Formats: sequence, C-alpha cells, structure tokens
Amino acid sequence: MHYGHFDDAAREYVIDTPATPLPWINYLGNEDFFSLISNTGGGYSFYKDAKLRRITRYRYNNVPADTGARNYYVTVMNGSGDDAKPVETFSPTFLPAKTPLDSYTCRHGIGYTVFEATKAGIRTNLTAFVPLHTAAEINRLDITNINGAPKTVDVTGCVEWCLWNAVDDSSNFQRNLSTGEVEVERGDESTLLYHKTEFKERRNHYAFYGVNAPTVGFDTSRDEFLGKFNGWDTPQVIAEGHAHDSVAHGWYPIAANRVRITLDPGETRTLVFTLGYIEVADDAKWEDPTDPAKVGIINKEPAHELFARFDSAAKADAALAELKDYWTGLLSTYSVESGDDRLDRMVNIWHQYQCMVTFNMSRSASYYESGMGRGMGFRDSNQDLLGFVHLVPERARERIIDIASTQMEDGSAWHQYQPLTKKGNADIGGGFNDDPLWLIAGVNAYLAETGDAGILSEPVPFNNVEGSEKPLLEHLRRSANFTMTHLGPHRLPLIGRADWNDCLNLNCFSSTPGESFQTVENNDTGIAESVFIGGMFVLYGGQYADILEHYGTTVGMSENEAQAEAAAVREAVAAMDEAVRTAGWDGEWFVRAYDAYSRPIGSHTDTEGQIFIEPQGMCVMAGIGLEDGKAQAALASVRDRLTCEWGTAILAPAYSTYRIELGEISTYPRGYKENGGIFCHNNPWISIANAVAGNDEEAFAVYRRNCPAWLEDKSEIRKVEPYVYCQMVAGPESALPGEGKNSWLTGTAAWTFVDVSQYLLGVRPTLDGLLIEPHLPAEYNDLTVTRVYRGVTYRIAMHRTGERTLTVDGAPVAGNVVPVPADGVETVDVAVTF
Repeated sequence: MHYGHFDDAAREYVIDTPATPLPWINYLGNEDFFSLISNTGGGYSFYKDAKLRRITRYRYNNVPADTGARNYYVTVMNGSGDDAKPVETFSPTFLPAKTPLDSYTCRHGIGYTVFEATKAGIRTNLTAFVPLHTAAEINRLDITNINGAPKTVDVTGCVEWCLWNAVDDSSNFQRNLSTGEVEVERGDESTLLYHKTEFKERRNHYAFYGVNAPTVGFDTSRDEFLGKFNGWDTPQVIAEGHAHDSVAHGWYPIAANRVRITLDPGETRTLVFTLGYIEVADDAKWEDPTDPAKVGIINKEPAHELFARFDSAAKADAALAELKDYWTGLLSTYSVESGDDRLDRMVNIWHQYQCMVTFNMSRSASYYESGMGRGMGFRDSNQDLLGFVHLVPERARERIIDIASTQMEDGSAWHQYQPLTKKGNADIGGGFNDDPLWLIAGVNAYLAETGDAGILSEPVPFNNVEGSEKPLLEHLRRSANFTMTHLGPHRLPLIGRADWNDCLNLNCFSSTPGESFQTVENNDTGIAESVFIGGMFVLYGGQYADILEHYGTTVGMSENEAQAEAAAVREAVAAMDEAVRTAGWDGEWFVRAYDAYSRPIGSHTDTEGQIFIEPQGMCVMAGIGLEDGKAQAALASVRDRLTCEWGTAILAPAYSTYRIELGEISTYPRGYKENGGIFCHNNPWISIANAVAGNDEEAFAVYRRNCPAWLEDKSEIRKVEPYVYCQMVAGPESALPGEGKNSWLTGTAAWTFVDVSQYLLGVRPTLDGLLIEPHLPAEYNDLTVTRVYRGVTYRIAMHRTGERTLTVDGAPVAGNVVPVPADGVETVDVAVTF
C-alpha cells in the first residue's frame, strides 16, 4: 500500500507510479508567483491571486482527471528534416500522452518537483520550480539517448492560457471566445509565445512561454494543435509530426513550442522552458507607440530580461541551488534529532514546508479549492501565522497588517479578503464572531517570536478606508471588546453567523436548495451563543492582557492606563471562565453552543451531536477546568466517545437528518466533514490540551493518529498525499472510514506544528523568552532540539529522568523560561530533564 517513499536526506517524497489514488501534488513558489504541480504534471500557475491573475487554465472535475496542464511530448522521429515521421510519443510526466513508460519516478521536493522517465531508448529528466524573487516557472528538461544508435527526437512543450479572471474565464464564453490575443517572437536561438488578451485596454500585464532553442514550429491555437475529436493525449500536430505555426484570434489561445534535436548514443541535450508573467507601467506598454507599423505590439523588453536569466542549463541550475539553499536556511530555524525518522522528517521538513504553503495560499488554491471563490481568510491567515512566524517573521508582520486592515471599526471583520486587492470579500461577507479574537492570537505569536513591539504602533486602517488609521493595538482592543460586548443570555459570546466551525449556522435557518449558508441572511437574534468562543476569549483575552502589561507603555499608554485596562480584561476573562464552567458544562464535557432558542448544542440531552471536539480542545487549552477536574473529564470523554484509529471525530453521534436550526453541519452525510468527520484541524487542540493537562502519552497518541508519516502504509485507504495533512478524514460513522479529502490547505498544518514543536517537544516562544517544557511519551528519552530565536541559536538537549530541571550554559535556572541572553550572544546551550 506504498506508492513511494521518503528520501529524508534529499528532503523529497519519491513517488514510484503515476497511478496514485489521487493526484499527489506539490507547490512551487514562495512569494508572488505560484504553481500547483501533480505527480503527473497537472496543475496551474497564477500571480498573487488565483482568481484574478490566473495564468494557465485548469479544469476541475475533468475526465480523465488532471490533464491539460504542463503538456510535454517527446516524439522519437524516423528521418530528419521535413521528411521526418513520428514513431512513438511519450510524456515525461506520463500524462497527457498516457504512453506506458519503461520507468517513472516523481520526486516532490521543497519548492521543486523532478520527473524521471525512460521510454523508447530515451531518458528524460524534467525539473520544475519557481526561482526566488521571480514571476516565472522554470521547466528544465534533459533528454538523453540511452540507445546504441543516434536518435532524432522532437520535444513539444505546451500550456493553455487562462484569460486572467478564472471565474470569468470559465463562464463568460460569449465574450471570451472573441478576445484571445497572442504574439509570436521566433528567433534563431529561441521562440517566445506571448499571451496578451485584454492588454490593450485595462490590463498592464501579459504572460509568455518560451524555450531556449531553435524551434521547428509553434502553435498558439488549441483547435489547430489538438484537431477535431482529440484530447491532450492525442494532439493532431503530434500525430502528424509537425507544428502548424497557428496564430490564435479569439477562441482558445495556447502556447506550444516544438524543438527537434538529434542525439548520439549517450548524448544529453537540455532545454529550458520558461513560463513568465510580466507587469509594465501604463506608459511603457508598447514597443513603439509612435510608429504606426508597430501599433499594438507589446513591450517585450521585460520578458527578454526575465527569459535571459534562465536561458541555459547553468543558469537554471544556479537558480535551483539558490532555492534549495534558501530552504536549508529556513528549516534550520527549528529542528529535532529524536532517533525516530518519522518524527524527525515531519518536524524538520514537511510540517514546516506545509506551513509555508498555507501561509502563502490560505485556503484559496489547491486541488480541492478552485482558487475562484475564496481569498485569504481572516481567521485562516491568523492561524497560519502561528506555524509560520518563526520562518520569515518580516513576512508575518506584513501579513498581520494586511489582515488587520480589513477589520471593521466595531472590531468585527470581513471573513476573507482578496490577496491582490487586499479588499474584503463581499461575496463571503462577515458575521463570524470568532474572527476578531484570532487577530490577537496572530499578533501575540509574532510578539513572542520577535519582541518587535513597534508593530503595535503601526497605523492600520479599518476596512481599508483611508483616513481611518489607528495603531494596531487599537485593533486588538476592538477585537477583545467585540467579544466582551456581544454576550448572550448565559453571558457566553454570541455566535453570529458561525464561529470557527463555518457550518454551525445557528442564525441562518436556510430552506432554499443550493443557498450558501455563509451568505444567506444572518437572522441574529442575540440569543445563539458559542461556548467555543468563550474558551477562545479566556485564552486570547488573557494574551491581550499580557500584551498590555508588557507593551502598553511603549505605544503611548501610561503605566496606570495599561494596568487598569489589563485588569478589566482579566476580570472579563474570569467571568467568561465561570460562564463556561457553569452554563457551558454538560456533566462530562463542555457544551458546544446554545441555539437561537437557547437550547444546548453538544449535550447528552440530544440524541445526536451530543459531544463536539472544539470546546473540549479550546477550553482546556485555555486552562478552563484544570483545577476542578472538568478538563480531565472532558478529555476522557473525547478519548472514549470521539476517537478511533484514524483520529478524533468532530462530533458524535453524527446527525442523520437536516436540522434547519443548525445549518450546514447537518447537511453532510454521517461521518463526513463537519458532520462526524475527523476534521484534522482541531485534533492538535486535543493533543495540546492533553499536554497542558499532563496526559503526555495521550497527547502524543493524538498527534500520531493522523500524522502522515505514521499513515504512509495506509495510503490505499487514506488516498491523499502521505507527506502533508488533509483537512478531513472520513470518520468512524462514515461509509469509508479513513479516506482523506482536501489536502494541503488546512489549518491543521500550523496547529500541528505548534502542537509538536511548542507542546510535545515543548520549545515555546513567549513574551518573556523561550519556554521549554516537553510532553513526550515513554519511548522518547533523549532528544536534541535546535531553535533559532530572536537571532540566538539555542541548542537544547533533553533527557528523561522523571524530574523537570533547566540548565542554561551550565547554570541551573528556576522555572521553565530561558532568560533572554545579553546582547552579542550567538549561541546558548540548554539542558533539560523531564
């Protein structure tokens, strides 16, 4: 049931067959230009925004799946020149040609993917990556003749252009089939094919696809390239053995470059294909606006400069080496040597890599998120920060400002915003009452990591309205006050449209088929309450008070003002703690919510949905019930009533009928997604809660139950990639328990890294310094963690003795926080017993 294996030394997952249960994908790009790429070359590329700057086209629900993306055809030819005829064609990525390969390997690495294949005496090696600081995807293709006789080979690389706005591209055919425009620039040493649809009017950007070799033909018309009744597996021009040199006028523009090479036995030739994105100033759009003969010819100089940066194998290799070095530096920020390959590879490589991807993408663009509806989530992006901030703190700082700029003046927020415009997404709206508190969580994580109190003084607008700027601290204040001033009959926070669980819609009452629960009118009666948000406020309200006490005076508050506000917040936190422990307690676990009729949700008094995972995790994480036994009782109920071999389900028993007062949660079949599925995002909360409560064995067992490296041998059942987390695994009440869906873009990534790095391994940044308190099961006795924190490298040796001690540079230290070293100190040696 393995489809590949981990290569930890290379930081790669090696896939041995194109026939994986689902497309197993990777992400290319770290900053503005991104590509998705599957183990058969599928996927698409975009610049900043997968909806508004989609560069290449991709069809979800395609049959057969995952075709029509990076289309490479290697054709062994008989003869040469105009008389050459095709003998056999294959794709280095298996798709789209589908010709059975003699050998195949796909190596998904950190920011790059390599395909190795052999067929018909030809060996190919295709490496795809996005260089640092570059709006382009590079595809380096090595072709080697492993036959004993010379070979003539035609290589055709092809992409299909998306007409920029992915939603409009897939729906507005009456316009789009007339608008497609291209330009062709064919030279002696290279051919560049340009996509300039709508460039002459309202756009300042175009794309190009070029190859660094003389071509024997090109095509820019999909109809000409494919021919009638053909798909990407059998293009007409490939079958004929020559390109048509077609120029698209409307219809379906593509870019296909064809190169012919002759290889002696053992000889290798390298071709570099570049997919690039260009933006130009409005006054520099055209090659020569004064020459009537050149009207409408785009300014190609920026494209030439970009193409020239990677137009040889040596240049491409240098860029890839730079990318790998970049990741080596990032991943050195946190690493562990535990003696367990599974734990080490997840912590040192795949957890952190997935955290980078989720930070970049939020929930916008995957093989499950089309990139056309969702942008960056307010809640999502704040949570993603928690697992990312240690990697590139300056990018986390920028993201915090972007997120806070979409907040409303009353402290509420747009639920999502578009990354290109940084404007709130009105199609999704707001009213998710947990959103404001996540801003406190994100800012606190940044402050704990960096100590950069200056961010609290940054002027940040509300709803991106110029002139409304207030210091970031004021945004945090309004976040806390929003919860404090929106309480229901039980003095618990009002839920609004929903809380963290978007599908628990207690004020919507939707009865129209197909209606969106997230945008239907929110009939908030001021009654429906969330115990989960109550737990959040205890945790993050407490963090806000910590921020005031540590940094209030640095942003203009007097010491008395800071202390007084912190005391008022702590009083509200204490009141919320009491409300959760009383009105929020069901007897053996925490209630989930109260509905619009003030009836408990997640209670033994119901026949279904008796217990939910979210409040058990969040409330115990916040410390609620640790002193009176409620925390341990709640966690025992989670273990006994929600947990199976695949993880911990979101609720039980699952709902069997639609309940209009609950909303979307009851629309799913039993055992799937929010209706009894294993929603992996909140499993780390249960792990952290067990660690906080001192249940170290169960804390690690929760982590292990849905950690990909521990489930690799169950890939036939789980289906999704064995190197990253998915959002949902079918739960114990489902038809197919253990089956995964919605991989890569999930808050599971950040929360799992927080869990394993900060609570299980126990190396946690705080406002006061680095706290070290491991919570590991009995099989782990000696470990070493290396952590770069505020410019200092901490080498932390952990040894199990049964007692907790902390020694810093040979000197015993009371407590569990390493004192901040003196300026100029570069390394600190820490010894911990546990």
